[in-house]
Amino acid sequence: MNRINQKLQEDKKLLSIYFTAGFPKLNDTVTIIQELEKNGVDMIEIGLPFSDPLADGPTIQESSTIAIENGMTTSLLFEQLKDIRKSVQIPLIIMGYFNPMMQFGIEQFCQKCAEVGIDGLIIPDLPLYVYETEYKAIFEKYHLKNIFLISPQTSVERIQQIDAISDSFIYMVSSAAVTGSQSGFGSEQMEYFKRISNLSLKNPQIVGFGIKDEESFQQATQHQKGAIIGSAFINFLKENPISDILKFINKIK
Repeated sequence: MNRINQKLQEDKKLLSIYFTAGFPKLNDTVTIIQELEKNGVDMIEIGLPFSDPLADGPTIQESSTIAIENGMTTSLLFEQLKDIRKSVQIPLIIMGYFNPMMQFGIEQFCQKCAEVGIDGLIIPDLPLYVYETEYKAIFEKYHLKNIFLISPQTSVERIQQIDAISDSFIYMVSSAAVTGSQSGFGSEQMEYFKRISNLSLKNPQIVGFGIKDEESFQQATQHQKGAIIGSAFINFLKENPISDILKFINKIK
């Protein structure tokens, strides 16, 4: 069974952390992953830096820019991760935009993911129809879960289409804003979380965008399986050494 599916079966609310590969320093990637697992994180999203990250707020955009300036590339990321499964057991997901993956070659990219032990991909700009008609078979060949995003604006019909084609979890964007722009959750968002829960989808949902502390984590996981923290963790890495990651995690759960 895929590591993501195993983790989703655990009787707990899941904490997933996003960080940008190659940030703050080029060779920090593996150390950050190891520290996150050691300190109780359930899943990790490894951001593949891209020069035009449309869905990302200023914090993650800046980390992407710095990572690229540091020399991070798709090939280098796979080189950094080649031995990651000797020390890390939790699910690892690459989150990135479709352009760098196409430049690398979709099948080659998926093959490298399988070789290093990546469990899934989150590609915000890969349309559902294009995935289903052109790439689904390749993803399945390499046992990669493709994780789609929904937002408060996503229609019930589309949510059900995404649920039907998915086989792990659905990334539930908390609002239509870019990442890092939220400050807690209001009644409208809490109603959205409840509304999606009431659809009784076959795939659990994990909430992203706007989670940064214990309060927002608890709000996001009241009706959903887990929550993803990105911008708040990137900001932490800007100000603190990797060895202090436990302090960050302790503020969440």
